[in-house]
Amino acid sequence: MTVKVNKIMVVDDSQAILMVMTAILTELGITQITCCNDAKQALKKIRQAPNQYDAVFTDLNMPEMDGMELIRQLGEIKYAGGVAIISEMDNKVIDLAANLARQCNAHLIGNITKPVQLTEVDRLLHKLESFISPLHHTEAPLNESELLHAISHNQITPFYQPKVNRATKQVTSIEVLARIVSEDEGTTLLPHRFIGPAEDLDLINLITFQLFEKATEEFKAIRTELCHPARLAFNLSPTQLNDPGCPDKLALILELNRLTPQDIILEITEHLPLESNIQLETMNRLRIRGFEISLDDFGTGFTNLHQLKSLPFTEIKIDRSLITHVESDRFSQVIIDSLVDIAQNERLSIVAEGVERIEELQYLDRYKHNLLMQGYLICRPKPKQEFIRWIHSWLRMMNSNS
Repeated sequence: MTVKVNKIMVVDDSQAILMVMTAILTELGITQITCCNDAKQALKKIRQAPNQYDAVFTDLNMPEMDGMELIRQLGEIKYAGGVAIISEMDNKVIDLAANLARQCNAHLIGNITKPVQLTEVDRLLHKLESFISPLHHTEAPLNESELLHAISHNQITPFYQPKVNRATKQVTSIEVLARIVSEDEGTTLLPHRFIGPAEDLDLINLITFQLFEKATEEFKAIRTELCHPARLAFNLSPTQLNDPGCPDKLALILELNRLTPQDIILEITEHLPLESNIQLETMNRLRIRGFEISLDDFGTGFTNLHQLKSLPFTEIKIDRSLITHVESDRFSQVIIDSLVDIAQNERLSIVAEGVERIEELQYLDRYKHNLLMQGYLICRPKPKQEFIRWIHSWLRMMNSNS
């Protein structure tokens, strides 16, 4: 297999498990493997070089410091890699461990059972790849002058990707994804090249509002092609919630394009915690205005199950790291079961994002009356005219199957 994951730490007090894991990881092409038979020793190594490890595989039952304590400590030092448990766990333990890890700001994304099997480790490495891939892009991020050039030359361009109701086959909403398109150079830059730098340089509002203005204008043409109502979904950074004027600015753009807040879903990414009073106040003001609010990338960040019930979200998007190989991943299955139950009880929409394989779609079909689907298997992000052609194709397919 070819993955970006290449630096793994294994923590287990059993020398036999360490040997088996080393042999399996080597067989799967992992070249940098660090083994620790003591959790305290492992934590010390990670503190010294946190970026040295893409993921930590840990046993739960160990002397002195056990696996749950290690996971809590990893959260406290803001370890950015993935965490996997090597242990047999029943469903309730999986659910509780995942929620406790999230409360500790640790990224627990799976478990493998003992005796360890190569196929299980392989599956989890694929899952880890989808989790850490945003951290491992090799292309250089844009600098301030390049960003300002793109903004001033009106190069921030909306691409579109649908969320589809599998039960009705209808497009319920359309996510707007930012690209920088230079027609002169014939290039299209993906968000990992510019969103992070824009946040760091305090330019994210300029990008967002340029994107918002273009997409709301183009939505008129897109909406006429659909035979049913659909909302437009935009991404907001948690940092943008620190601006109390954000709801007024968005509402003004909508008014100019004859749209209302009820036409819009605002997707707030989970990669930063939502905790300040001003962020929560802005979220509430957006909901009062009539905007829907979606929690994006659930499973990669800091929101716990209690916050799902207490914050004014109207939608949850399950991160692709939980969807990857879900048909054979008991950990992800338990988490999705739990989320679907919460969504039903709290009357929230729920979206599986990153659906890329037919096996994933087939497994998720058991939730098709409760779960929206989004991903490359259905439709890749496309500019306006290409997306309209996709709509025509999708409607023809719907009509032929009805």
